[in-house]
Amino acid sequence: MSFPDLLKIPKIDKLGVQEIVNRFCKRSIKTSAKKHGLHLALSMIDLTTLEGKDTTDKVRRLCYKASHLHNSLQGLPNVAAVCVYPTLVRVAKKELEGTKINVASVATAFPSGQSTLDVKLSDTKFAVNEGADEVDMVISRGKFLAGEYNFVYDEIAAVKEACGKAHLKVILETGELDTLDNVRKASDIAIYAGADFIKTSTGKISPAATMPVTFVMLNAIKDYYKKTGIKIGMKPAGGISTAKIALQYLVMLNETLGYDWMNKDLFRFGASSLANDVLMQLQKQESGYYQSLDYFSKD
Repeated sequence: MSFPDLLKIPKIDKLGVQEIVNRFCKRSIKTSAKKHGLHLALSMIDLTTLEGKDTTDKVRRLCYKASHLHNSLQGLPNVAAVCVYPTLVRVAKKELEGTKINVASVATAFPSGQSTLDVKLSDTKFAVNEGADEVDMVISRGKFLAGEYNFVYDEIAAVKEACGKAHLKVILETGELDTLDNVRKASDIAIYAGADFIKTSTGKISPAATMPVTFVMLNAIKDYYKKTGIKIGMKPAGGISTAKIALQYLVMLNETLGYDWMNKDLFRFGASSLANDVLMQLQKQESGYYQSLDYFSKD
């Protein structure tokens, strides 16, 4: 696609967005629908470890958790993916072999994005060559905030090409974009440059994902779909730690984009701690009582 016409991007009514989001949060969910929503949320989670102290053993434990969560209760789905640094992709790929759980890798000088294009492309190609099914890149926020929108667009397009068959999630780091208007503009640039998903945050900056920001991004996806017929995925990441909040996001997703987006191929949660709370809520529905957090691994 060509560069978007930034003059045609709608201005965002911040108070109006907050009012709409507040209505999503007040929706009443029946018990049967809640159970379905919890299963769906679990299937959309990217279990993630992105720390300087990450080790081979830690990634193996995370992969073990990912591939055995569905054994906690009968009929549970697998999570969608495990996300790690490029140097640990091969470990995750081996551990998840035969599970149908994807391996995602951050790249492009994550989380700052402060590097040259050559380094970012090399980072991306290394992750893909190691076996990554998905690449999570970060945009150059400094360039974006300086108004160098063509630079940001060209960089995303180049990384998309370097991904080959791997899907590209473009992280906007919305906590650094200052305004909802900027969030919408960055969303459009990422989508038109070739993103398969747009993603709120790295999880390293506060605020991370919020419902107003996600709503704005969902509407960018909606407008693009109306124009082209192409479906783009969405991933709110960071700060979504409870099943209650996850269900509110799913209500917003369904009422904004509809049923076609209610699957792991087009929506993800970047929130490892969410998995434990979802499991606790499902256990409560099955047995009538909450299981202690000690029964769930922290990794």
